[in-house]
Order: sequence, then C-alpha cells, then structure tokens
Amino acid sequence: MKVKEIMTPDVETCGPNTTLQEAASKMKELDVGSIPVSDDKKLLGIVTDRDIVTRGIAKQVSLNAPVSDILSSDIVKGNAEMDVEEAASLMAEHQIRRLPIVEDDQLVGIVSLGDIAVKDKTYGNADTALDEVSEPAEPER
Repeated sequence: MKVKEIMTPDVETCGPNTTLQEAASKMKELDVGSIPVSDDKKLLGIVTDRDIVTRGIAKQVSLNAPVSDILSSDIVKGNAEMDVEEAASLMAEHQIRRLPIVEDDQLVGIVSLGDIAVKDKTYGNADTALDEVSEPAEPER
C-alpha cells in the first residue's frame, strides 16, 4: 500500500509569522498536536505542542513570538509514492508520530501513526513504529 492511499491531503498549515498563541489555538481547534509551517505550499518546518512548551513557554519566549522562532526545521519528510511500511520504518527510526508528505518541496499531505494503524491492515507497521517511537528517552540532567 502506498502512502498516498492513507495520508491526509489538504493539511492545515500556518505561516512562519504566525504567533505561538495563534498556532496553539489552531492546534486546539483542529484537535492536533502539530502543525506544518509553510510559505505558500513550501514546507519550512513543523511546530508541535511540545515545541511550544519546551522551546517557547519554558524558555519564556513571548506567546506573540512567531513560530519561526521555535519550529523544527530539520524535519523528516516522505513522499506519496513510498510504501506505508517504508514510512512506518522512517517514523520509527526518527521517533516521530507524523510524517509530512512532500512533492517538489511542496506539502501535499501528512501521515500519522494513527493513519497507519487504522487504514493499513498489513503486518504490524503501526505496532513496529509505535513501539520504537514510544521508547522512553533518558532525561537530560
């Protein structure tokens, strides 16, 4: 099965100048834990609820600061033609729960562990990815 068969197309995004407050509100409205950051359709990065907390609030960054101040710009990406198994493996390897799908640097969709679990019934792709994504990390002390 190909990623294009299970990905969510037409993903809601925010621009690099969107404030942390606006991004958090949009995540709440959409009931999601992350939102891709794009300039038109070109993917610049992704901001997660965890980024807002750990890179923003915990470091006393203003909620009026742009998401470009805290976004993850070194992101792992997939493509619509890749096999779901390959996407799950990539997600497991990088311990991520969501994989932006791009074509020619343009965001065309996103696939999550939930998409894989619900829509791809083949052997254990979601289980394998979830096991590896959910491996506990050692706290930095």
